[in-house]
Amino acid sequence: MNINELFSRYAAGQRDFRNLNLMAANLRNMNLRGINLSGANLTKANLTRTNLSHANLTGAILTGAIFTETNLTRANLRDANLSGTDLTDANLSQAYVNRAMIVNGKTSYMF
Repeated sequence: MNINELFSRYAAGQRDFRNLNLMAANLRNMNLRGINLSGANLTKANLTRTNLSHANLTGAILTGAIFTETNLTRANLRDANLSGTDLTDANLSQAYVNRAMIVNGKTSYMF
């Protein structure tokens, strides 16, 4: 599925996009509130200023993704791999990060 099809389906009301390969996708400035991207590959995706509030990112691969100023309020990041992500000014209020992994340099963090 390409990005235009994702946006079209989302605009039509579909929210379940499990296991998609969105590697290096440009999803910048999008409103994807409540989307289900569990198990998706978002490696090096640009999600700058994207609304991902209430999103399901369970088990998503987010390695190297850019989440600058992204709204992740109440997002589910359980078991997500956030290694090397840029979370500068991201809103993680009430986000569920149980067992999410962040690797920063030589240090690993498991929440």
